Amino acid sequence: MAEIIQRDGTWAFDGSTVRITPGLHRSVPLFRRACGEIAVPLEAVSGVDHEPDGGRGRLRLRLRAGADPLLEATGGRLPEAADPYRLRLDPRRSAAAGYLAGEIRRALLLDRVPTGPAGSYLLAGPPVPVSVRTSDGTVSFDGARVRIDWAATSDRAKRALGPRVIALGDLTAVQWRPTSPRAEGLLRFVTRETAVRALPPERDPGALDLWGSARRDLLTALVAAAVTARLPHPSTRAAGPPPGRRGRPLVPSARTGRHDVLLRRLRALGELHRDGVLTDEELARTRAAVLRGSASAAAGAPAEGTVS
Repeated sequence: MAEIIQRDGTWAFDGSTVRITPGLHRSVPLFRRACGEIAVPLEAVSGVDHEPDGGRGRLRLRLRAGADPLLEATGGRLPEAADPYRLRLDPRRSAAAGYLAGEIRRALLLDRVPTGPAGSYLLAGPPVPVSVRTSDGTVSFDGARVRIDWAATSDRAKRALGPRVIALGDLTAVQWRPTSPRAEGLLRFVTRETAVRALPPERDPGALDLWGSARRDLLTALVAAAVTARLPHPSTRAAGPPPGRRGRPLVPSARTGRHDVLLRRLRALGELHRDGVLTDEELARTRAAVLRGSASAAAGAPAEGTVS
């Protein structure tokens, strides 16, 4: 057993699993405490870095792409202090960190763990139900449905719609970014019907605009990860369409594809207008822009049935 015990957390490796447990000290970021203990199987690890830095140092566990729904949902945008796979070492723990890193590297070599992308999630992700109160409302996920209850500070168009409930089967993607000094944070739930919308997050009824406490709004990454863990794995989403009779992709004509997209966009705009999200003036302006864009695309498109 290789182990590092600090007041802000413990890392332990037993030959098959790296257990990362946050400390209880008040200096430990809220996000890491909310994550709780994370058990990382060796097969999910691609490497480990030990970076001595004077009296202190850093330890970083690198995971295979597609192995962890938390990393998939956050896309490497977690602040370093909140990242559960990074540990700032106490001055007296550098030697122990070097030993632990060496043990993990030896196990990776002995077990011949691949370093390429994983074909499925190897970590379970945050447990459900999970609920987070943000500046734009409270978002909850019970494993089957996402529910958003808008705050009094939410845009009036969102509040007019009432609570938003989205079934897991209707979701196609989750988009997340943290609040930073240069941009507000975002948690957006994308469905088949809303994929064509281009609304700003403060007006999008499928998005939470995270402009308040960065420390608390960061917890929305747990909701994003819990939902991501239950969506199709990226390796399946990246698969191309089934081949045709002669091994070539089945490609719809350009004109048919544009017509379907145009209808979906116009239908979505009509729904937004009926729901009160768009005013009469905004509807007319946006509809005209969509129609102009479609006409321009059609003017420069190849003839139907051809593939460029």
